[in-house]
Amino acid sequence: MPEKIDDQLFAPCGMNCMVCYVHLKNKKPCSGCLKDDNHKPERCKSCKIKNCAQEKGLTYCYECSDFHCKQIKSLEKSYNKRYNTSLIENSKKAQEEGITAFLASEREKWMCEICSGVISLHDAECSNCKNKTARITTQHGI
Repeated sequence: MPEKIDDQLFAPCGMNCMVCYVHLKNKKPCSGCLKDDNHKPERCKSCKIKNCAQEKGLTYCYECSDFHCKQIKSLEKSYNKRYNTSLIENSKKAQEEGITAFLASEREKWMCEICSGVISLHDAECSNCKNKTARITTQHGI
């Protein structure tokens, strides 16, 4: 886990791209939703949520007067069910605390207790030691 998570790794929808399996697992990692499209899967390049924010001249969905729209609610439902994570709550916290402070708390939340690697939100596995740590079970209810 890096000492500081780059603010550019906070996606428009509220996802912390640092803990995304695409960012962690690929030989050529994705650089995050707010950066270029190099090494991004097609679904991320054509993401309706990211593209909507860009079309409106916004960086984050929480800046939109229509937050939380149908697209965000749909993604929220999926992340709540599959990963026990709320992207809407992430967005609210980032808006209230500031993105840098929010990502600092995310750093602690997703750091492997065994090797200090990054635990993937999507598969609950450490990107470094590949362990599915007990910490993820107690902190995230997976």
